Amino acid sequence: MKTIFIHLLNDYSGSTKVLSDIVDFHKDREMSFMLMYGRNGDGFLNHKSEDKNLFFYRRSNIRLLTLAYYFFSQVILFFKMFKYYRVSCVIYVNTMLSFGPALAGKIMGKDVIFHIHETSLKPVSLKIFLKFIIKHTAKKIIYVSEYLKKEEPIKNVTSRVIYNSLPSSFIEKSNNYSNRYEQNAAFNVTMACSLKDYKGVYEFLKVANICSSNKYINFILILNAETDEINSYFRSVEKPSNITFYPKQPDLVPFYENSSLVLNLSRVDQWIETFGLTILEAMTFGIPVIAPPVGGPKEIVRNEVDGYLISSYDIDEIAKKIILLATDINQYRKMSISSRQRSKDFDSTIFKNSIVNFIES
Repeated sequence: MKTIFIHLLNDYSGSTKVLSDIVDFHKDREMSFMLMYGRNGDGFLNHKSEDKNLFFYRRSNIRLLTLAYYFFSQVILFFKMFKYYRVSCVIYVNTMLSFGPALAGKIMGKDVIFHIHETSLKPVSLKIFLKFIIKHTAKKIIYVSEYLKKEEPIKNVTSRVIYNSLPSSFIEKSNNYSNRYEQNAAFNVTMACSLKDYKGVYEFLKVANICSSNKYINFILILNAETDEINSYFRSVEKPSNITFYPKQPDLVPFYENSSLVLNLSRVDQWIETFGLTILEAMTFGIPVIAPPVGGPKEIVRNEVDGYLISSYDIDEIAKKIILLATDINQYRKMSISSRQRSKDFDSTIFKNSIVNFIES
């Protein structure tokens, strides 16, 4: 049985990384698969497989044009899928967005599996349409968290929550790292996210500004965007001097090795994190985190044990906790040990076997 993996945008986001890990596992087990993704993108799926099929997809600064490109890509995907009409295969759609191959799969009588990562889709009419397609085409659904399953239920379709995990290669790197933070040494606060307001970019700047009087605290902002996009985004914004900006990075390990604390400041009323992969990555390195008190992060982080669950709108409280951890080395060490231990609950072997067993069941 061949698995056809479908993904729209190849980038350095969490959903793309999860699919990359699943593909690696199929390769390790010498399982038959085909990887299909939009050709206009640079991300985790690069060089993952020789057996791949790229299709048209691009984005534009003009929203309507992006929507037109999106629907055109789905028409292309719809017709591409009929190449596999006589092939024994499963169509595995990563994220809710690729409805074209799901429709083709339904027509051809193929099993369609959706791996749902997101809930904050706009416009709402698109989300309603995609859920309708999933309801009438999917045989199975994988959710990345209990929150997401509860938030986006689709009746009469077999579903299962399978928490994301990290590849063994990443865990090996984290095991070789010892968090060496010492009081009065540099305390680096890191956040990696998309270049979007709702991801808490401006909140990060505000927190950095509040902490600017403490010369030991530095802020690092890694954005999933090119340098010219970042410069344009912040052209008219006053940036605190204690922040260093980085464009998109294929490997965050060097940043985790240099971080004392990791933040996720997604706005709780605009973008609910359904899992929080960077949160888990940081905790694997023994780095405490500050994350939203809703959605997937609430299922990963134990408040005041591995870090803190605080709304990104509560800027003063976030800054207060950062200063506390930067000055109270005993509290920091307790959270560091707890976060590393908690990360082990998200075992990669369980994740990979669960995915494959769910596909094959």
